[in-house]
Amino acid sequence: MNKRAPLRLYVPEPTGRPGRETDFSYLRLSPAGAVRRPPVDVTPNDTADLAYALVRVLDDDGRALGEWAPQVDAEVLRRGLRAMIRTRTFDARMLMAQRQKKISFYMQCLGEEAIATAHAFALDPGDMCFPTYRQQGLLLARDDVSMVDMMCQLMSNQRDPVRGRQLPVMYSYKRYGFFSISGNLATQFIQAVGWGMASAIKGDTKIASAWIGDGATAEADFHTALTFAHVYRAPVILNVVNNQWAISMFQAIAGGEATTFAARGIGCGIASLRVDGNDFLAVLAASRWAAERARSNLGPTMIEWITYRAGAHSTSDDPSRYRPADDWQHFPLGDPIERLKRHLMAIGAWSESDHEAATREIESEVLAAQKEAERYGTLLDGHIPPLESMFEDVYKTMPPHLHDQLRQAAAA
Repeated sequence: MNKRAPLRLYVPEPTGRPGRETDFSYLRLSPAGAVRRPPVDVTPNDTADLAYALVRVLDDDGRALGEWAPQVDAEVLRRGLRAMIRTRTFDARMLMAQRQKKISFYMQCLGEEAIATAHAFALDPGDMCFPTYRQQGLLLARDDVSMVDMMCQLMSNQRDPVRGRQLPVMYSYKRYGFFSISGNLATQFIQAVGWGMASAIKGDTKIASAWIGDGATAEADFHTALTFAHVYRAPVILNVVNNQWAISMFQAIAGGEATTFAARGIGCGIASLRVDGNDFLAVLAASRWAAERARSNLGPTMIEWITYRAGAHSTSDDPSRYRPADDWQHFPLGDPIERLKRHLMAIGAWSESDHEAATREIESEVLAAQKEAERYGTLLDGHIPPLESMFEDVYKTMPPHLHDQLRQAAAA
């Protein structure tokens, strides 16, 4: 009788640890301009190769190459560059405010700015995003969103739009198509599919855009969302931001090693793309393509955005304990701001002096917004929403039991 070797499990390991350089060969990169762009009405099965390739437009010299290069005016790209600079500057100021104990908690999107800002340019008024906590660029790409209000939410002060009922960075702006962020990961994916289905049932023209991180794809809601989106051809864009790390877990733990996250969409009958998330032009082109499919009743699209979380997971995290401290500098897809800047300079639409002037202007804008927001209070001075706000806005007319609880709380 043959003896068999004992069974054993395989546990994925990160390709880089503190003290040694990361091997990024696992990323499966494609040259800029090399990946085909199918027609919008392509069948999901015919996008299978695109779930393993990588849609890229900008090369190392800033040239826009290939079928995915979008027809876009230079002014739109200048707005996109400014939006990314604004997002990074906003993050830096708010991180500093947290270190100064003016806010309790913050989460940056450092290195990921192109994904949310370019995606925002592909959506229409009335579309609804169901984001996670690293898509502040969806708001900061818009000229009509108040940075002061965003900062007041972070400070949970007297002008906080959600009156202290959400953790910092969990914004909620219905009028701007930004659904309330939930700390329970993956819930927003299935909510977005349901919202898109409701839009179709009503005969509306608005689409939904769902967001999830690579780690949260291991949650059951992710798979349920894909099933409903496929079966009912929901008008939704399913975004997976693969920034290589969850809180302290490498993306392979969620299943991104032997295959891609985009490939999961193919298995569910959903058209899927894998896109360079640090390439503003590629993000804009892929987002427009997916939005057109949704608006044309062609069903959902799943997009895996390849990027890198350059900062900590949050202000409560120390990434130096689980990865090389200089990892971002070696990430092969580069810095999204520098790449778009290089492209604009290559086409004669930007200069170093333009960049310096824009950076100074935006820094002044963010600093002025912070000073205005701090007038309404920070954690340092205790200016917080009044006790009554815990009980108001829950019912149209406050019921007796809440009146009783309010009296008890006030007397305590």
